[in-house]
Amino acid sequence: MELRQLRYFVAVAEEGNISRAAKKIFLTQPALSRQIKALEDEIGQCLLERQAHSIRLTPVGEALLREARELLQHAEQMIERVHSAGRGVRLRVGYAPSLAAGMLSVAVENFTQVHPNARVELFDLATKEMLDGLESGKLDVVVTVGQQHETRGLVWTPLTRAAWQVAVGRNHPLAQRKQITPAEVASGPLLVFCQRDYPEYWDIITGWLREHRLRPKIAGEYDGVDSLMAAVESGLGLAVVTTRTADRVSKRVRLTTLASAPDPLCIAAGHRENRAEDKPLAVFVGELHKASRGIV
Repeated sequence: MELRQLRYFVAVAEEGNISRAAKKIFLTQPALSRQIKALEDEIGQCLLERQAHSIRLTPVGEALLREARELLQHAEQMIERVHSAGRGVRLRVGYAPSLAAGMLSVAVENFTQVHPNARVELFDLATKEMLDGLESGKLDVVVTVGQQHETRGLVWTPLTRAAWQVAVGRNHPLAQRKQITPAEVASGPLLVFCQRDYPEYWDIITGWLREHRLRPKIAGEYDGVDSLMAAVESGLGLAVVTTRTADRVSKRVRLTTLASAPDPLCIAAGHRENRAEDKPLAVFVGELHKASRGIV
């Protein structure tokens, strides 16, 4: 049995027709039929029920299809690992800590198992810095808010959605509340990510308050999640953050449910359109996608 024969068999099974499968893999129909017959002889079982214009897998064929797909995937990964050993894959990743927490480390670990000689470089950046980095070619992929940037020649793969909560210091007057209202958020003092570096965050929060006909009392703008949480912990005010921030909150800060919250935030992996055929990049995005869903 050869991997080539398994690839032919998978093509036939997926197309449901030998003629279409032959065109797809650039083989003549008689040649493809001979390869499938040779595979059946090797296994000693009938794999296909041939009908006038289509085929149907037998139970043995169904079992082989599952096994063949898994074997072919492993073979491709093996080849990719061998190739990466020679070319030295380098992947530059921009990310927002408040959004990529948890998933990024798992994705990097799993990616480097497939590409053991890869060099993954991580950059903690603001949204604008990430987008500029993709545009200039200084970054290969970013993990940030994806839905706002469809016009810059980028491709976005949604990873997960994060709900909104309110972060308050344990001594804040609202610390014991089970739920905080939009009016209480607006009355603040409200601490936010700075508008220059995180325009999508600013637009979401201020737009949400405007929908409730509220004007926030903003007491401070911060350039990252650590400085924002430090200000909350110090009792300078409250902040609206996503549930992804939970991993970066100290015991002196409480995350409380937000009433009538904005729509959950879409967190996505983005890269340039011209990198769509880059296999190592595609593998890494796939690992991010699995990690965001807790698939280790």
